[in-house]
Amino acid sequence: MKRPTSIVASLRRKKATATRFSAGYTLAELVMVATLLIILAATGLPLARFAVKQGKEAELRQALRSMRLAIDEHKRYSDVGLLPVDLDTEGYPSELEILVEGVDLVGQIDRKIRFLRRIPIDPMTGEQEWGLRSFQDDWDSTSWGGENVFDVYSLSEGVGINGVAYENW
Repeated sequence: MKRPTSIVASLRRKKATATRFSAGYTLAELVMVATLLIILAATGLPLARFAVKQGKEAELRQALRSMRLAIDEHKRYSDVGLLPVDLDTEGYPSELEILVEGVDLVGQIDRKIRFLRRIPIDPMTGEQEWGLRSFQDDWDSTSWGGENVFDVYSLSEGVGINGVAYENW
């Protein structure tokens, strides 16, 4: 008959051996986890790029809309007779900066109206430069005639998610 202390001692040895071998992860487990993380990252990266591009396109759409509305407001004010009209401008601003600097109102002393707070930055190029078209230019012209500012477009050569080039937005 064995002594009870030897049974306790053998159980302790078995427990110590079991914990020593089960304390860490095997190489196969680490490789599988790393593979799963790589797969998740590879599927998430295109989605993140798509979301960034979609956000930049929304910014571009908003910038174009605000500048075009400002140009249209300038034209409307000049048609009503509230703004002086320069020759060959058809009532459109002669340059884009005039929308920010402001124009003197007819019949008012020291009173200017501003149509934009600032010229927005093109999110596709990261610059504050825009392509301009005058009223006399063709609708798809890429060179500005210089007479007035009838329309603005992005100078980016990229293509949007919808398949349309940014310069045609």
